[in-house]
Amino acid sequence: MVIDRLLNAARRLSRLLVWIGGALLLLAAFLVTAEVLLRKFFGVSIGGADELSGYAFGVATTLGFAYALFERAHIRVDALYALLPMGAKLAASVIGLVLLLGFAGIASWTALDLVADTLRHGSRSITPMRTPLAIPQIPWLLGWLFFLVAGLLLLIAAIRRLALGDKAGADRLIGVKSVSEQIEDECS
Repeated sequence: MVIDRLLNAARRLSRLLVWIGGALLLLAAFLVTAEVLLRKFFGVSIGGADELSGYAFGVATTLGFAYALFERAHIRVDALYALLPMGAKLAASVIGLVLLLGFAGIASWTALDLVADTLRHGSRSITPMRTPLAIPQIPWLLGWLFFLVAGLLLLIAAIRRLALGDKAGADRLIGVKSVSEQIEDECS
């Protein structure tokens, strides 16, 4: 089915993006470490480490959103969830995903507006580096947009599985991970 192929492609892309985000965080950590050591031992600064690490953190965060969604790793308040029957669990998961996608849609729209404004005005940071703000904002926006698309694909796939009577399959896509699933993930 087309939706399953798209979902698998998005899942693979999310893994690549989370690795890129992780690499950005490692580079930022090395840069900040070098900055601290240079200041401590040589009294010099390479400058901009705080600015660049802030950009890296923002971009890495949005690049990881879709991966966390596929891994069902976003934080949920699920104290009562385990007590619900399967139908109510699935309804709660669908409603939760719809609300999350609503938030992602608003955030994506706002980010798109911000980037458009940045490009329109040629905005730069107010630091000595004078970084063109579109450079970190565009990959940040792409992370938001990919998160939204991945979530929509998950929602469509889950609803399709529910329509076909595959409650367990829908739960594996969007439900809360069971303790056994979490243990299995830790062991693999």
